[in-house]
Amino acid sequence: MTRPTLPVNRPEPKEFARRIRAHALRMVHAAKASHIGGCLSMADILAVLYTQVLRLDPAEPHSANRDRFVLSKGHATAIMYATLAECGFFPLFELDTYCRDGSIFTGHVSHAVPGVEVSTGSLGHGLPIAIGMALAARSAGAGSRVFCLLSDGECDEGSNWEGILFAPHHKLDNLCVIVDFNKIQSFGSVAEVLNLDPFAEKWKAFGWHVEEIDGHDIAALERVLGAVPAPSGRPTVVIAHTVKGKGVSFMENKLEWHYRSPSDELLAQALAEVGA
Repeated sequence: MTRPTLPVNRPEPKEFARRIRAHALRMVHAAKASHIGGCLSMADILAVLYTQVLRLDPAEPHSANRDRFVLSKGHATAIMYATLAECGFFPLFELDTYCRDGSIFTGHVSHAVPGVEVSTGSLGHGLPIAIGMALAARSAGAGSRVFCLLSDGECDEGSNWEGILFAPHHKLDNLCVIVDFNKIQSFGSVAEVLNLDPFAEKWKAFGWHVEEIDGHDIAALERVLGAVPAPSGRPTVVIAHTVKGKGVSFMENKLEWHYRSPSDELLAQALAEVGA
């Protein structure tokens, strides 16, 4: 089986992140939707994955040996769709239908959209599915790697911790989890709602190879995500420290932008700040 190659003719990650931030801002504004803060915090992670790491071919989206990406924090859907459009899975103009009646571009990520592996949004489901994909790929002798992006608040879910125990037991070194650790969940800070500390130590105790980085540092993201599978024979978790609303000054580290959509005036300011 032919394995897809790294993407070609893509912009550098910084430019890609700028583009998808701008798309997501416009989409959330037009739809009067939510979750823009969590979209912006993960933009740099998606930019590195889709320009530098994932072996995918939009012309053959179901290639058996493709890498898989599972967005477990499926409520951050606007920037996921923007990423896939920028990669050529479908035309950019289709983003204009985001959250409209009858559109496949729903408010939680949907597998009806080309390039989306699985519908998610009910938190705690993405990682168990990604683990199953990694186990199946290894059993089939495929070279596929599986990457799964979690929110920090999602790590309150017990189903995730069952999976976190399962993956090292089966030595799934073709699995990489990335935690978008922006420290804010739907109704408060992570520390207030259910403190995860000591977070890295918990993953280590469960047998994972742990990397802890600045989730907006492009070079650091390229280094750790490009190294999968880890040589340890263990799954990898990347704890990516991020800023909710990154790139827009009035959204950064603000709980209200978990659910709020920008007005016309605030959209113009936000687009100017991200360079759109």
